Amino acid sequence: MGAETRTPRVKWIETGLRALADGGPDAVRVEALAKSLGVTKGGFYGYFADRSALLEEMLDTWERESVDELLARVEQEGGDTEARMRKAGALASGDRLLGIDLAVRDWARRDQAVADRLRRVDNRRMDYLRSLFRERYSDEDEVEARCMLSFSLVVGNHFLAADHGGRSRDEVYALAVKLIRS
Repeated sequence: MGAETRTPRVKWIETGLRALADGGPDAVRVEALAKSLGVTKGGFYGYFADRSALLEEMLDTWERESVDELLARVEQEGGDTEARMRKAGALASGDRLLGIDLAVRDWARRDQAVADRLRRVDNRRMDYLRSLFRERYSDEDEVEARCMLSFSLVVGNHFLAADHGGRSRDEVYALAVKLIRS
């Protein structure tokens, strides 16, 4: 008789992150995750003391992927300032990371520890964005304003429900990016 195969820890975390993106923190339930993975919930407790431990590891994974790994990839691929800005924006706006990010932002409205972590993540992102804008602009007020506008555009674009006078959302987004970076 062969040894029982355990569901890897990373699968629990990834499934939890998908549940978070789809339904917020309340959707991250051990029983539901086990069902989604096609396993019993007993294996969960071999990796995590409880649901809170899983949630913490999910946030650790989100932070690592959305800051450390994302910025490392941008810098590894290199390019001029514009190319790195485009790459960072594209990676941050990808379906997987963006869905998790938006869910974390909503969660942070109700949980101070998550809000503190989001602030840390956003500060790290802004620090990187500042470094890029400083390559093009010397005025610190201008750098800060462009960073805020850029960051707000990426996040706010997903909440705005307005029409754009015959233009598509993508067209107006591209125009806004061009204005910020000109």
